[in-house]
Amino acid sequence: MINKPITQLEQLTLTNTSKSFLKETVKWTRFLSILGFFLILFMLVLAAFSSTIFNMVAKVQPGIPESLGLSLAITYLVLSIIYFFPVYYLLQFSSKMKKALTTKNNETLAGAFKMLKSHYKFIGVFTIITLSLYSLLFIVSLLGVL
Repeated sequence: MINKPITQLEQLTLTNTSKSFLKETVKWTRFLSILGFFLILFMLVLAAFSSTIFNMVAKVQPGIPESLGLSLAITYLVLSIIYFFPVYYLLQFSSKMKKALTTKNNETLAGAFKMLKSHYKFIGVFTIITLSLYSLLFIVSLLGVL
């Protein structure tokens, strides 16, 4: 099967093969975003009950600080809030791309790609922040050894 050229009058057009790839991508992004929302819900449940669970464990097991449960609850809450945004962007990409492919609307297609850009931009910035914190932690631990 020979595909038509992808450029036409300086505009990018989608071939049938490209559309097929995007339809498959929509299925996977929808699956991953729904799974992500379930994981966020699980983290929120852990945040709600970790304080109670670790307070009971601290009473039974000496040496475990009672504040550990509160620390974990706050950590799970913060992580679930951070994780919400890329998962939301991914779900929005999936929904908009599915709609764009069925309606053949260029503005909806652009909106879908905007959501995908937001998803990867968030992941990229978060990765830079995480790597920076790890580098800082590494330097501080080296200084502590010296």
